[in-house]
Amino acid sequence: MLFRCMAAFAVLAAAAPTCEGFSTNPTPLAIKPSTSSQQRTNKSALFMGPPTDPSAPATDLYGEGSRKYRRTVYTHDQWVKHRSPDRFVNNLSTLFNSGIYKNVGKEVVFTTSVAIFVWAWNLLVGGYQDLSGVAHDPIIQGEWAKIVGLPLQAFTTVSPSLGLLLAFRTNSSYKRWDEARKFWGLNINHTRDLNRMATAWYGNEGDPWDGTEFMGAPSSKAQAIDPAERQYLLGQISLMTWAFVRSMKRHLSPPDEDEEDYLAEMKSRLSPEQAEAIISAVHRPNRALYDLSVAIEKLPMHFLRKDELNKNLSIFEDTLGGCERLLSSPIPLFYSRHTARFLSTWLLLLPFALYGQFGDSWNHIMMIPATAFISVSLFGIEELATQLEEPFTILPMQGFCDKIGGWCDEITSWAGQGQEAEEAVQANIAEIAPSR
Repeated sequence: MLFRCMAAFAVLAAAAPTCEGFSTNPTPLAIKPSTSSQQRTNKSALFMGPPTDPSAPATDLYGEGSRKYRRTVYTHDQWVKHRSPDRFVNNLSTLFNSGIYKNVGKEVVFTTSVAIFVWAWNLLVGGYQDLSGVAHDPIIQGEWAKIVGLPLQAFTTVSPSLGLLLAFRTNSSYKRWDEARKFWGLNINHTRDLNRMATAWYGNEGDPWDGTEFMGAPSSKAQAIDPAERQYLLGQISLMTWAFVRSMKRHLSPPDEDEEDYLAEMKSRLSPEQAEAIISAVHRPNRALYDLSVAIEKLPMHFLRKDELNKNLSIFEDTLGGCERLLSSPIPLFYSRHTARFLSTWLLLLPFALYGQFGDSWNHIMMIPATAFISVSLFGIEELATQLEEPFTILPMQGFCDKIGGWCDEITSWAGQGQEAEEAVQANIAEIAPSR
């Protein structure tokens, strides 16, 4: 019966999280780290696990403090290690360093204490066997002194229901993490798309082949442009793109962790007026998105192409709203609380049912480590769901922002339309025009 009961627990491990990564090359071109860059490196570390710095505070070893060390970004080297045949040995060797197990330590100690109480009480009132194998009469005798226990069938009957509750809880939490990661994936993709189109279409305000009118307005031909003006205007597109994602990261992060770094970065990269406008805004990402929209409007470009660029801003607004929804709306509390109460009650009463199942061990003593193992496993699953439910403090958002800034700076440094000399433009038009 016990083994059938424990086998039912194994199905709870079906909801195993996976990881996503993004390429870490090329190196960001124009990112100038602020004085707090070393701190940000720790907060967006590429490797999982507790801090290796001996000077790290004890609060960073588990709980809320350890979440900044779970912002994992995989590269090829990490995937090779992830698939290593030694992964089982490596995971077992760090068993006692697990932050998940440390987080549920109090609950496990409590359920194990109940198991020790049941074991000790039943020895006192039911008799015991010494190490020599000699049986002894009960120490406590009386009509009221009875062996305590519960039928295991009651636990095997409700264990499928508990398994469904935990599986749904874990899957729902993982889906929230996955959705948050996809929102940031959309940010990464569309920031590059926005800057690519801005760079390629810069300086093309109309049809370069002729002066035909569009909706009654004459179209201007492609003109040679001022390189300094181009560098400034496209630089503003790149800079405001970075300002938006960095403000979004700050918007989704705990103030005590990120506010100081955020202020330093904004003041170091933006002009004083731009930085102050965003920092003083009630909703900073919205202000940064507005400044990006203004920067797009200043580009010398046909309005239809500006409309295409602005479509990316609508996607940014959607990803921002989606992340705010995840941050402000947990899994319904009554579901989480019922699951936690069901699990806690089930595990607290389990030792009463396990006592009779370990009659073959010396004085039923193996029920104590069995209770501890089952408690760690099931409380650990519930803890995994709780840790995944709020995804933003375990996502490497700082790394995303730094990469977006570097990629956008690189893209806007490339030559776009109108970058060549006017003579070259006219020669190209004359050469290709007959084919039109």
